[in-house]
Amino acid sequence: MKTLKKLFDSNQAWAARVNREQPDFFEQLSKQQNPEYLWIGCADSRVPANEIINLPPGEVFVHRNIANVVVHTDLNCLSVIQYAVEVLKVKHIIVCGHYGCGGVAASMDDNDHGLIDNWLQHIRDVYRFHAKELDAIEDPIRKKDRLCELNVIEQVGNVCSARPVRMALAAGQDLHVHGWIYRLEDGILRDLDITVTPENQ
Repeated sequence: MKTLKKLFDSNQAWAARVNREQPDFFEQLSKQQNPEYLWIGCADSRVPANEIINLPPGEVFVHRNIANVVVHTDLNCLSVIQYAVEVLKVKHIIVCGHYGCGGVAASMDDNDHGLIDNWLQHIRDVYRFHAKELDAIEDPIRKKDRLCELNVIEQVGNVCSARPVRMALAAGQDLHVHGWIYRLEDGILRDLDITVTPENQ
């Protein structure tokens, strides 16, 4: 007996439905990967990139981690960025956070979270950079929401300082880096009005 049989059954049903609706979909998908978008998002299971922007497989190159952090020592993330920019020639890199992020919330408390505390330190640094603004916010939910926004903005800066992106922007490559945030309660994306292009970098 297969373990997690329901997932295999669900996969069979999905593949059969796609084949009915688009008989050549999988054949065409297997021949190329040519997305215009790199999505750097949170690993939260409630924030699936393709579904949120309603695009099919093959349209979005995706990297996810806890709290959508871009760290210059994270070779996984940097390799994804390099491949997306230099090989796939994506036109847009989207850093997308979300309100109610558990990683952001955990970075704000004094509890011991084990190994993940090393990762959360990057978000604590974002808090430190903006402590004056954040400490002035009395409502704890609004404070967490604002740190979610500031974290996205900081990660956009980190993406832009990654070597492959820096080189592409300096060369005038058609590349734009965006900061967005998603609200779980309504399913709506919001633009944080931070976009870096070859013209304004």
